[in-house]
Amino acid sequence: MVIRELRPEDVEPLSAIEARAFSMPWSAEDFARLIKDRNSLYLVAEEDGKVVGSCGVTNVSGDGEIDNVVVDEAFRNRGIATALLRETLRRGYAMGVEAFTLEVRVSNAPAIHVYEKVGFVSEGIRPRFYERPTEDAMILWKRRRDTDTPDRF
Repeated sequence: MVIRELRPEDVEPLSAIEARAFSMPWSAEDFARLIKDRNSLYLVAEEDGKVVGSCGVTNVSGDGEIDNVVVDEAFRNRGIATALLRETLRRGYAMGVEAFTLEVRVSNAPAIHVYEKVGFVSEGIRPRFYERPTEDAMILWKRRRDTDTPDRF
């Protein structure tokens, strides 16, 4: 597996993965805009030349908003999401992010497990945050500690 930055040719396959994974997916145009956004970093996981997942962060005054984590269903449970998150954190710290946050459906136990594995902790609930279906979001944060190094995520 190779983890690298999102390229224009990745936009269509990534938006197809997104459409299969989420009830309110991001469009190809959404991903294309991120390539040019100097405050965003989007990474893709590639296996045998095929995009199989993505993770992105937007730096908002030192807070990194993990915007999206997605892995093609056929490639799940192989550590791809964890690897993408770890690399996103490493690169995010390098671009000046001091703390990372994200929302996840409260029912998405597999995703919550991945986030907790890399050091995110729950700090609250956003009632009715998600639509289709309506559901609460768990708010997770990973705040930088002096002991954080890329191999400790």
